[in-house]
Amino acid sequence: MVEPRPPAPTVKFVDEYCQLYQNLFPEVRSFEAFKYLHMGCVSDIKRKTLPEIAKIVGLDNHQALHHFLTKSPWNIQELRRQRLELILYILQGRPIILIIDETGDKKKGNTTDYVKRQYIGNLGKTDNGIVAVTAYAVLSGMTFPLIFEVYKPRERLQPGEKYLTKPEIAGIMIRKLRSMGFRFNLVLADSLLIARKTASLYGCGS
Repeated sequence: MVEPRPPAPTVKFVDEYCQLYQNLFPEVRSFEAFKYLHMGCVSDIKRKTLPEIAKIVGLDNHQALHHFLTKSPWNIQELRRQRLELILYILQGRPIILIIDETGDKKKGNTTDYVKRQYIGNLGKTDNGIVAVTAYAVLSGMTFPLIFEVYKPRERLQPGEKYLTKPEIAGIMIRKLRSMGFRFNLVLADSLLIARKTASLYGCGS
């Protein structure tokens, strides 16, 4: 039996972090692409597109990164679950401040799923873009992301999907985190409506 080759190294802190998730990738090339995307995300390039990331990590083209995101045999839900379990392990039962926020990105055209003309908080105005509801944790002055869900406008729903308001998405996210074992001593939100609804529905402080 031929032993698989070791993954190409990147930089030490990226390699050490990504090593925690190597078990999720049956192919060494997939794991390398996973590391390359992390390199691109922490780099100072202005446009974090696949072609630009490929250039900065030394790839001939972006096809390997595109394959990783579209056809490579790994499971995003399993990756998210393992990441949250790792955070829980590090927390060791300590409660966190939970921040519910909505973030948006301006997009041209409507080819991307769930893009429409709507309020984009990052821009402070209504524009064409995509919006996500995001949950962050704050502990000892350090802020780190937990989970996010894309807001799906009623007009852009795909077959079989159910429309959920942003407060409903926030409530589902809080309930999921609590079911996993996360503890909150305070819940904050950038919308008073979200803060009140999630606090009243799920028994959290606001």
